[in-house]
Amino acid sequence: MSSREVDFSLLAKAGYPIQQHEESEIIFSDGDDGDYMFLVRAGSVDIIRNGAVVETVGPGGIFGEMALIDGSPRSATAKVSEPCELVAIPEKGFLFMVHETPYFALDVMRTLSERLRVMNQLV
Repeated sequence: MSSREVDFSLLAKAGYPIQQHEESEIIFSDGDDGDYMFLVRAGSVDIIRNGAVVETVGPGGIFGEMALIDGSPRSATAKVSEPCELVAIPEKGFLFMVHETPYFALDVMRTLSERLRVMNQLV
């Protein structure tokens, strides 16, 4: 985790069920509707765009949040790179966190900003 990344592990304590996923399992694909964001509790998930891994999200990290923010279809594929435990957070839970937790939205923006900077370096 870089110094700018945020640990979202508090979301795991919100009571959402933990999902077990095996290596190579697809969590969602580019173009799918996005009703959930995901928190990685253990293991890791590769974020794939145009056939290339652009990020590997490990414990405490989130992915899938962009679809909840703008309502657009998924912009990448999420594939399990090692067996993992995920917490799926529905849009309602995401919006609750944005509304009720002052720094949550800022933490999400920091994560998005870090990802954008990395993508800009790749281009």
